[in-house]
Amino acid sequence: MAPTSAFVLFAVIWFMVFFIVLPLRLETQGEAGEVVKGTHASSPANFSFKRKAWITTMVAVPLWGVIAGVILSGLISVRDIDWFHRMSTPEVSRPAE
Repeated sequence: MAPTSAFVLFAVIWFMVFFIVLPLRLETQGEAGEVVKGTHASSPANFSFKRKAWITTMVAVPLWGVIAGVILSGLISVRDIDWFHRMSTPEVSRPAE
């Protein structure tokens, strides 16, 4: 795996985990009882991007390690997930006798 591929894989995993972590333990202004004028009651009351990013990174790094390890080991290849047999198997020619 090239460094660029490793970085792209990490970025995809990080953002997927980030969108899962965003709504966790979210307290809205309506729930807190302090709605700031001009905002919706469903707006976050005490949102900490730094904390969400830290949690996301702590989850994404081990996930990336496992997925990159599986890719680099060759344990699962593209042909293993070809359920409809659309990838042709290369023909092996026999040497002339």
